Amino acid sequence: MAKQKSEGNTSEEIRQALKANRKAKAKEIQAALKEKGVEVTTGQIYFIKGTLKGRKKKAKKVAAEIAAITPSPNSDPLKTILKVKGWANEVGGMKKLKALVDALSE
Repeated sequence: MAKQKSEGNTSEEIRQALKANRKAKAKEIQAALKEKGVEVTTGQIYFIKGTLKGRKKKAKKVAAEIAAITPSPNSDPLKTILKVKGWANEVGGMKKLKALVDALSE
């Protein structure tokens, strides 16, 4: 016989419990949810806890990447292009500059 689905979303219940008390242990959350009539395992709680942490880390990483890519308001793209062209002339051309950059990136 197939398992019957429990009413409600247990993952959402776990998220709400974690939001209410971030430092609670898995057993404490399991006991609190059991009082509400929601049966969960500690494995489910650890999984949800990990995904929440992963989301925060990913959001920070994406924000840092965007900040690194986005030019500062004081930078002028034309000046940057002229600097790169000047460096290319110093090293003997754009192909040699590209080869240097490729060698440095490895």
